[in-house]
Amino acid sequence: LGSSVVFRERVGACAVALGPFTDWSLLEVLEGVEGAASLERVDVVQPVLWAVMVSLAAVWESWGVRPAAVVGHSQGEIAAACVAGALSLEDGARVVALRSRAIRALAGRGGMLSVAAPA
Repeated sequence: LGSSVVFRERVGACAVALGPFTDWSLLEVLEGVEGAASLERVDVVQPVLWAVMVSLAAVWESWGVRPAAVVGHSQGEIAAACVAGALSLEDGARVVALRSRAIRALAGRGGMLSVAAPA
């Protein structure tokens, strides 16, 4: 945020786009402001990751890096759709925020696990 104007501006645009769908501040979370929403909440971490991915893509584009294709998984799919132009930033923010809110509501006491093992 402090070293790239392009990154900070795109994060700012993501913050504005997420605003109507969240009860927390993207910039406060990324800057580690005391009392900011916790990244341990799925409804926070997923939109934050989306915003970082979209903003990194803007930095790469400012350097002349233009991908022939983009892919992603989970919030990465939503970021890829925004980077490809299939979703507007506002639509991407709505999808990632509402999706992560629904996941939080469904999560209960469950958890998620990733195991790197052969089939």
